Amino acid sequence: MTETTARADAGSVHDLDAHRAAREAAASPVVSLVKAPPATGAASAPLVEAVDRADNPLADWLTVPDAPVLPVWARSRASIVANVTALGRLTWWHTRYHGIRAPKYLMKAVLLACRGLYRATVGIWPTLTAQEHTAAVKALRVQTKARPEDVELALRHQAAHAERTQTRRWRFGIAAVGVAAAAAGFALADPLLQTGAATAVGVPLAYLGRGKETQFLDQGAPPLKVDMSAQQLNEALRAAGLLKSGSGKDDKDAPRVSCSMGPVRDGRGWAVIFDLPRGGGKTASDVLAKREVLAQELGVDEIQVIMSRVRAAKGGNAGRVSMWVADDDPYLGAPNPSPLAAAEKFSVWDPIPFGQDARGNRITVPIMWQSMFFGGLPRRGKTFTQRLMTAAGLLDPWVRHYVADGKGGADWMPMKAVAHRLVMGAEDDAVEALKEMLKELLGEMERRFALLRELPTSICPEGKLTPAISQKYNLPVIFVTIDELQEYFTAMEREDREQVINDLCRVARRGPAAGFISNFASQRPDAESVPTKLREIITLRYSTQVVDRASSDMVLGKGKAAQGADASVLSEDHVGTGVLVTGPASYVTVRADYLDGPGFATLCQKGRSLREAAGQLTGDAAGDVTAAADAAGVTVPAVISDVLEAMRHSVRMFTTDLLAALVNLDEDEYGDWNAERLANELENAGVKRTSKQVKISGANGAGYQRRDIEGAVPAEILLAG
Repeated sequence: MTETTARADAGSVHDLDAHRAAREAAASPVVSLVKAPPATGAASAPLVEAVDRADNPLADWLTVPDAPVLPVWARSRASIVANVTALGRLTWWHTRYHGIRAPKYLMKAVLLACRGLYRATVGIWPTLTAQEHTAAVKALRVQTKARPEDVELALRHQAAHAERTQTRRWRFGIAAVGVAAAAAGFALADPLLQTGAATAVGVPLAYLGRGKETQFLDQGAPPLKVDMSAQQLNEALRAAGLLKSGSGKDDKDAPRVSCSMGPVRDGRGWAVIFDLPRGGGKTASDVLAKREVLAQELGVDEIQVIMSRVRAAKGGNAGRVSMWVADDDPYLGAPNPSPLAAAEKFSVWDPIPFGQDARGNRITVPIMWQSMFFGGLPRRGKTFTQRLMTAAGLLDPWVRHYVADGKGGADWMPMKAVAHRLVMGAEDDAVEALKEMLKELLGEMERRFALLRELPTSICPEGKLTPAISQKYNLPVIFVTIDELQEYFTAMEREDREQVINDLCRVARRGPAAGFISNFASQRPDAESVPTKLREIITLRYSTQVVDRASSDMVLGKGKAAQGADASVLSEDHVGTGVLVTGPASYVTVRADYLDGPGFATLCQKGRSLREAAGQLTGDAAGDVTAAADAAGVTVPAVISDVLEAMRHSVRMFTTDLLAALVNLDEDEYGDWNAERLANELENAGVKRTSKQVKISGANGAGYQRRDIEGAVPAEILLAG
């Protein structure tokens, strides 16, 4: 064996660079969109032709459609089960509905069968009477009378008459025999067979006896109050100036919208998605601005017309509009109870259940990294709706509440069991307490930002609060709730007002990243009551009924009414209903969930228990003697509790001011109280006054000291507080 042969047997010598190139080429073939000339010489890497080449005639035919293989309702087992269950419920409902009306349907079937029998008799009578022979007999009779001497004509008439008579006899005979045989058979048959025979005869007769307007079964659903067709839609848009009129007399050549869906029935209304024709210069925004005119042309109230743009993300364009026209007002009826009322716990990091839209769809609102503003006329459900957000925070023990109520009424009083800081009223001492609360909030915000800046990116990658950071570093989410903002601003001097506005702007602008959620509300959202620079940085806005479109824009944002977000179309009957704006072009009219005062107070007590268990009961709530008494099951006289609430921000108070605060707290209870009755009631509740005179700001007068009122509270409650 030679040396060369031995080396060949031992192994082959390869060029490593060439080997790597060949291996990569084999593993990843080159994809080219341009045909390459045939390779010559050395072997080249395989080429893969692209299907969607511009010069490929089969490209369109081979393109896989984007449409889903299965319909929406059949894409998951849960969806199939839900739809089958819904079909079963619907079938069972119709079975019961029509089963109860079975006797009525039977009587109606008998009446229709009688009418059908009459119509059948009228229809068969010409055949039984041999009407086909009558014309010849009548003609021959006339001719015979005209020419009585013509014997042949008389014989022809006699033969025709005899033939008709004979035909009538055997036809009537056959009919009589058939009827007699059927009657005898029916009488002798079993009851079951009789029922089948009656059904077999009655159903065709009833069908024959029906009329064009006859409706055999009752309508399970109420009749439609609103009807819509593509023609009506085009006429309404043309009347609103959104479509051009045709040059012809019948408008056959007039431009029309193209409907990508409908009009079709959708729940208790009609739904349609349409595109405006090109060349008309109109957009979807123009359609939204003509809502009132379109409602009038369609014969409904504008509250029944729900319109929105279809954006590109959902297959839309600048001229595509989604419209839903309700049969009646979709925002009336019994209120929907809030799911929060029955919940045991909730996380504010999840979207909050807020209400339902016109079609009954559930509306939830994510509030983390957001700020909120509620506006509208009094007694339209503004405060009740604002409290929904706070109620969600009550069920999360890692939420700290700062609350200020400029009205100082009973709406927010239950928060004394939970709130870290609670400011009631807009008197001088309450205004000072509000300024101190804002100062504390700003200090806490800066402390948090300093802490977040020091955390490594592995823990705080975006420089914002997270649930893990919140619990690890004891940084609970902070709810800043201020109701009736205008009361504070009108009670302040100009310099104090500007300072408070700047503080609120800082909290609303920078606070979300540190876990601050602003929740403001005002009745009069004008420039004097709530400055524009504060309203404009709020991200979520909600408005109940207002007086006009300008007021609606003050709450929801400039130009929102022209886009369709107009709270002035709401009426006095729409209590708890408002327009929710969640973005520059996103809005929905919502019928907010209902949570009454007792339900809110129950949630406050539940929130106190959650915070005690988590070690998060702090601030004013931890030192509130009346809340501690409620939690301990100790009864404190109502007058003691209310006086302590009225004197929350004062160590002493004149009697006149205390009476005014009590009336503001509960006018029904304290509306007719005077100084003498107040003194008697407090004395009966165990209050022993060390002095009947108090000195406030250098002025002496009849009044009360807070320590005297607290003396009537059991000592164990004071120690617990």
